[in-house]
Amino acid sequence: MARVCYATGKKGMSGNNRSHAMNASRRTWKANLQKVSIIDENGEIKKVLVSTRALRSGLVKRAK
Repeated sequence: MARVCYATGKKGMSGNNRSHAMNASRRTWKANLQKVSIIDENGEIKKVLVSTRALRSGLVKRAK
């Protein structure tokens, strides 16, 4: 399963680490995803990965 936000589609990014000598090595930045229970548009409860930004802005409705 790919680590992608259910609401926004956010996923990891890739780029370079840079040392003081400007040597480049590849690295990844992971999205801040949390596994939460939500109520989807059909009224069903699902466990999905959601970014913290989507949780804070109210893009998904959490199941209690």
